[in-house]
Amino acid sequence: MIVKSLELDFFRNYAHLEAEFDPRVNLIYGDNAQGKTNLLEAVAYLSAARSHRARYDREMIMLGVDSAFVRGEVFSRDRDFSLEARLFRGRGRQLYSNGIRLKTAAELAGILNTVLFCPEDLSLIREGAAERRRFLDGGICQLRPRYAQALAEYNRLYDHKTRILRDWPERPSLLDTLDDFNLRMAQTGAIIIHYRAHFVKRLREHAPAIHADFSGGREGLELGYETVSNVDDPQAQPRELLPLLLEHQEKHRQAELDSRQCLSGPHKDDLAVTIGGQSAKTYASQGQTRTAALSLKLAQREIFQEETGEWPVLLLDDVLSELDPRRQAFVLNRIRGGQVFITCCEEEKLEGLEGGKAFHICGGKLI
Repeated sequence: MIVKSLELDFFRNYAHLEAEFDPRVNLIYGDNAQGKTNLLEAVAYLSAARSHRARYDREMIMLGVDSAFVRGEVFSRDRDFSLEARLFRGRGRQLYSNGIRLKTAAELAGILNTVLFCPEDLSLIREGAAERRRFLDGGICQLRPRYAQALAEYNRLYDHKTRILRDWPERPSLLDTLDDFNLRMAQTGAIIIHYRAHFVKRLREHAPAIHADFSGGREGLELGYETVSNVDDPQAQPRELLPLLLEHQEKHRQAELDSRQCLSGPHKDDLAVTIGGQSAKTYASQGQTRTAALSLKLAQREIFQEETGEWPVLLLDDVLSELDPRRQAFVLNRIRGGQVFITCCEEEKLEGLEGGKAFHICGGKLI
């Protein structure tokens, strides 16, 4: 998969940008706050209509204007695609593929796969379960349209159920709809658990070996999937998981009403990460945290390649400069093949890069 060119209008700090990229390595360098991360965010947005740092689309629109535009010319599946995203303040976005408007973001799945690694990804290991769920969701949504649809619906249902539980003492009639929401949440939740479990299984096949190479064989990385407590086999088919989720909901029904919170479902899932048998979240050092997070991202990249037969576009945002020369060399050797975007500060030089293009970025312009 290759991003051949990118056009931006009023996206973040870019009033207008047109750029053509190399199919191998693209080095983006410049001072801080010039738009390096914004450029990678735009590329990643075209893959799944999700941003790693914006909760709402309006946050990506330049201040003082009402809309933004992102278009990428992409080569994927042995053909050309033109992907567009039009963002608006006050109304929903519009997504297009080859000029045809898409009904949902799930229809982008498999056209442009990206793997982004940035300094904030240390939170994958150190922060709460929500960060690790976001990592799983971001990967699976790019591969499985059914998952993306189920996740979007589950999130909508969760928001509605949360409001019901919050407001029911003042408005008891809201409870009349609770069973319907529980059933649909269990149905979509079963799909989510099934796909997450299989993705974690694939991560276990790749990430520990990458981590062992990365650490020189001194440390062992282990991954586990934690979901609804009465689900013994999360890889089972959704139809087999459904009655278990309904049973769990029923057991927690009174507790949900009393606490006014949604306590049952995959919105509480976690990816358990251990290093040397100890919780990485609790005990990992700064170096171990960075190594584990990068191992997960490189494992995701290899899974995408196995699934599609093409390397995803790899986006490395200001991370190689934080590695020592040995680890830099490891990463650069590991990512051979496929298109890569790397950002770094102006004064830094990365050894081991071969071929490709270098772009100097200044004030939202590429030189």
